[in-house]
Amino acid sequence: MAYVAHYSDVPQQDLHNGDTIRFTKKRVLIGEKEGAPNFIMRYFTIEKNGFTPLHKHPWEHESFVLKGEGIVQTEGGEKKIKPGDFIYIPPNELHQFKNVEEEPLEFLCIIPMQKEEK
Repeated sequence: MAYVAHYSDVPQQDLHNGDTIRFTKKRVLIGEKEGAPNFIMRYFTIEKNGFTPLHKHPWEHESFVLKGEGIVQTEGGEKKIKPGDFIYIPPNELHQFKNVEEEPLEFLCIIPMQKEEK
């Protein structure tokens, strides 16, 4: 059955720990709970001076920038990102998202179902 909801109705998880991830929040918009068999759609918000972990994993993911500006760090270097930009991170590539601007950086990230990071 189809599922429709507003992202603001989904609770967000604060991922801040100060060392490896800072000022970052995640909402799981679509996943197993909503009946999705193949992919998880997540909504990330990174506040000013925040970042995701610099990490890699054996699965791909795709991201789409909704609001704000920031930097995506990959093995190919740093690239500025802004609303409307999309990012493909291949499996096993080191990567990190950073917000160096005043406004929050908000983006969607989609990964395979079995790969949700805890």
